[in-house]
Amino acid sequence: FGAPPVRPPSPVPSAGPAMARVLIVGAGLTGALCAALLRRASPQRPLRLVVWDKARGAGGRMSTSRSAQDPRCTADLGAQYVTQEPEYAKKHHSFYEELLSHGVLKPLTTTIEGMAVKEGVENFVTPQGISSIVKHYLNESGAVIFFEHHVTRVCLKDGKWEVCNNTGFVDQFDIVILTIPVPQILQLQGDIANIINRSQRQQLESVSYSSRYALGLFYEAGTQIDVPWAAQYISSNPCIRFISIDNKKRNIESPDTGPSVVVHTSVAFGIEHLEWDIEKVQPIILEHLRAIIPIVPEPASIKCQRWRYSQVTKAFLGCPGQITLHTQPLLVCGGDGFVHSNFDGCIKSAMSIVEALKSSV
Repeated sequence: FGAPPVRPPSPVPSAGPAMARVLIVGAGLTGALCAALLRRASPQRPLRLVVWDKARGAGGRMSTSRSAQDPRCTADLGAQYVTQEPEYAKKHHSFYEELLSHGVLKPLTTTIEGMAVKEGVENFVTPQGISSIVKHYLNESGAVIFFEHHVTRVCLKDGKWEVCNNTGFVDQFDIVILTIPVPQILQLQGDIANIINRSQRQQLESVSYSSRYALGLFYEAGTQIDVPWAAQYISSNPCIRFISIDNKKRNIESPDTGPSVVVHTSVAFGIEHLEWDIEKVQPIILEHLRAIIPIVPEPASIKCQRWRYSQVTKAFLGCPGQITLHTQPLLVCGGDGFVHSNFDGCIKSAMSIVEALKSSV
């Protein structure tokens, strides 16, 4: 019968384009939105999305703290609620609808005394805490997240970005997106310091932020805080600007979970005491709180948070949403410093960043 016919070798399957490694520095709202939008924008080409953040958890200035005694007792020490401005109601409608449909956002229904009421403005709260917005987008993105990774150096090496953290850990990426506060971008070492041109540096240096302290007071279940409001803006105190009975504000009061109180200081107090030890600032804030609410009970635990970069007071010239520092390989920076400090501003910045990346991914 003879030898069997020799079959031609099977064609080797194409490996396709290499998976681009994208590093997003900052696990706050802009960084989380970037990760989610990049995942949506590149379904055909899988991206290896990596997020580094110096903190121990996600949220940035939209962070939610938990009681050491009972993790169900939480307090939003950063952003307090989400405000939808009329000019963005249509433009960003899908973002709000998505969060509302998942139960991440709910309309604000409780009383906030002293809040300016503007026509067409809608306010929302987060039953699971303000960080639940950030976590929603990070979960959707499928990004690999590394906490306690404080970026210190960004260098060019073999056509990629070599990024180093404060422990000496080094990794390489095809694209780097910086969503950290602008002063922290300017503190980065390595080639990035020379890549930022003189004009960009001047404009970056002109971006400014307010500073303030926040205090979270956590209580045991069954504690009563008898005030007729859920939150209140204060105009007559030299230290305190805002107080919230946080579980009441978020409409999640339960006999099984202790209440929490959030206090925000004024910017003037924050700036005056910015370099003080937190241990010295905390009793001053508590003293002012007791002057406003004499009946406030003794908490089970307290957390004091310094917000060095609280809200943008002067954004990057023209509010572009992002700027590109380097094109090959791509290095982009964005965040509220390039637009304005609220949910809509972070959406606008994230969309601008993703648009800038389209040709690269």
